[in-house]
Amino acid sequence: MKPKIAIIGRNSLMNIGLKTILDRIIPMAEVCTSESVSPDDGDVFHYFVSAQLFAEHSRFFLARRHKTIVLTGSGQTLLPDGIHTLNVMQGEEDLVRDILRLHQSAHRGGYRAPVEAPVRRSSLSAREKDVLRLLVEGLINKEIADRLHISINTVITHRRNIVSKLGTKSVSALTVYAVTHGIADIDNI
Repeated sequence: MKPKIAIIGRNSLMNIGLKTILDRIIPMAEVCTSESVSPDDGDVFHYFVSAQLFAEHSRFFLARRHKTIVLTGSGQTLLPDGIHTLNVMQGEEDLVRDILRLHQSAHRGGYRAPVEAPVRRSSLSAREKDVLRLLVEGLINKEIADRLHISINTVITHRRNIVSKLGTKSVSALTVYAVTHGIADIDNI
């Protein structure tokens, strides 16, 4: 049985967008959306809930605070202790990074969600993993070349191979892959 993640909010576009991201980051979970709170939660592993619905149903979510993540429009929301927040008004790359941080902090001890790359013809070499780690940490080609003591052309070749093997150019997708496969630490991104 797949763990269930519930996204609860009245903004359908936000629900669909967050569902798409969570489906990609945590493919082993069943992600469902709703515009209202359902008292039957026996199998819900995490709730992503709008701040408005959290306020309207605070008793329900406070009893499930370890499962609840409140969706906010900024990082400045006054909530009770122990309630996690996620700023949904940020770019995809930052949103993915924050979701991964929440996931990693909730599963201390090294648990990583098994995420499969969209297309993976072969695994990455050790040097490609080094390049990927530095790339998702925010370094540009020249900085990666300097750090690894290789030429910029070699970095570009490694990046081309990484994109080919993983089937994506998106830095956020590469970040998800690197973090969930233990190549990069979310705290360094």
